[in-house]
Amino acid sequence: MPRMTAAAAAVEILKLEGVEQAFGVPGAAINPFYRELKNVGGIAHTLARHVEGASHMAEGYTRAKAGNIGVCIGTSGPAGTDMITGLYSAIADSIPILCITGQAPVSKLHKEDFQAVDIASIAKPVTKAATTVLEAAQVPGVFQQAFHLMRSGRPGPVLIDLPIDVQLTEIEFDPETYTPLPVYKPQASRAQAEKALGFLLEAERPLIVAGGGIINADATDLLVEFAELTNIPVISTLMGWGTIPDDHELAAGMVGVQTAHRYGNATFLESDTVIGIGNRWANRHTGYNLDAYTKGRKFVHVDIEPTQLGKIFAPDFGIASDAKVALELFIEVAKELKAEGKLPDFSAWAASAQERKATLQRRTHFDNIPLKPQRVYEEMNKAFGPETRYVTTIGLSQIAAAQFLHVYKPRHWVNCGQAGPLGWTIPAAIGAATAQPETPVVALSGDYDFQFMIEELAVAAQHKVPYVHVLVNNAYLGLIRQAQGGLGINFEVNLEFENINTPEIGVYGVDHVKVAEGLGVKAIRVTDPDKLGEAFETAKKWAAEHQVPVVVEAILERITNIAMSKTVDMSDVTEFEELATEPGHAPTAIRPLSV
Repeated sequence: MPRMTAAAAAVEILKLEGVEQAFGVPGAAINPFYRELKNVGGIAHTLARHVEGASHMAEGYTRAKAGNIGVCIGTSGPAGTDMITGLYSAIADSIPILCITGQAPVSKLHKEDFQAVDIASIAKPVTKAATTVLEAAQVPGVFQQAFHLMRSGRPGPVLIDLPIDVQLTEIEFDPETYTPLPVYKPQASRAQAEKALGFLLEAERPLIVAGGGIINADATDLLVEFAELTNIPVISTLMGWGTIPDDHELAAGMVGVQTAHRYGNATFLESDTVIGIGNRWANRHTGYNLDAYTKGRKFVHVDIEPTQLGKIFAPDFGIASDAKVALELFIEVAKELKAEGKLPDFSAWAASAQERKATLQRRTHFDNIPLKPQRVYEEMNKAFGPETRYVTTIGLSQIAAAQFLHVYKPRHWVNCGQAGPLGWTIPAAIGAATAQPETPVVALSGDYDFQFMIEELAVAAQHKVPYVHVLVNNAYLGLIRQAQGGLGINFEVNLEFENINTPEIGVYGVDHVKVAEGLGVKAIRVTDPDKLGEAFETAKKWAAEHQVPVVVEAILERITNIAMSKTVDMSDVTEFEELATEPGHAPTAIRPLSV
């Protein structure tokens, strides 16, 4: 039996489980593992500038390509605590990533050693498993179990904590005899599929709600086939955006209190039956007023995690199943119903959804200077084609992006849906662009998100990871400012100051162009709406030519209120057109947009 260090065995298992890329920051307590990364070889590594950044790079890497599992690595103590945010955002969105941390020697764990912290206990609530390995011989089994857990059931992250003496201990391990554990996924039965589709026989206005579980199951083609077979419109959740192309005749938009379309909400409120597949009824989708969402409708809910069924509200019928298996059975049963002439004709209902989609649009074309954000998204739609993969996290920029951009393929909307940590976008974009270099990546940030982990731009410059980063700058915490309006305040959300070094940019404060250039990337500032298209084309050209990110900073008007519900009720979304000109003032006019 071959002998090697436990750290070497761990690296061998990573390779055998399909890992090709890791992101991290070395340190004293994890250096033995890094030695084996070098000696064993076969796994590329990207050096992050911040360990939290490494965790978000791993997330972006996983989210961008089916089958990927991103790996992030850090030393003991603060490295692990820095990665907790990445683990939280991964488990919240059902994203498998593996976090590996170094640790003090086993004999020192109870002695408050330097940079020794019980990271397994800290990480437990935000992982599927978090383990400090105390015996070197257990390392292969712990890693094998980690991959089994990450892939089985509802996907999610795992943390493995390796004391330095455990890493250095020699064990017997034969890579040639290693076999990954079988992946477990619950499967719907034929009887369940028949009962689920039985709800369609009594429906007049059914909808499919397509969640991120369909993307995780690599089942988007089946979703489209099922929708076309039954002629049922599809509402995508924020995590499920891309399950059906935006220009498909059955794509009926998104629903909710923020990241929603007017036509999506209108169609949903007309529906009488909803089949949710791979979704979890998140509150930005349903709103907090569940009566408005559920009243007058019957619900079928399919989810891979049994405890999700009934968690938010009780469906009329729930099925614990992998989305792919469920959709295969749904298609089988629907074909039989159609052949027997039992499947209702929903073509008139589908046509009405398309009519709402054609008429209930928000205005995007504004010629204002400073720029209105709507115009930025309009020009993005023109400049970036259907192959584009968008990456964004939170804020008014992300909410507006979901309202105005277009997504045509699965995994082309890489969004931190539940956790929404500021700073996520840059490292996640690096991870996504690393996963599939052939797919153009466009990141989108507000100025505050951009500033949180701006140092990671240097990582992309060093490792030659090109992408375009659209930065919409209003020198405000825009979403928080808008939310504070309901409380009658405008407090500690203003980022403006007179930068003594760059008076030409006025009170917008931070000179993002100079900072970006100082980190080794290219940047363009745009103040005229008619120059946006030219800037985007230049950015694409420079990214390809220089193999680095290119930041396009759009200088926005200070205040723009983006459509959303003040009452967190999806049936009560406020549309804004005429806007205030002074900070802290309510909009001068609030009315539905003309169509």
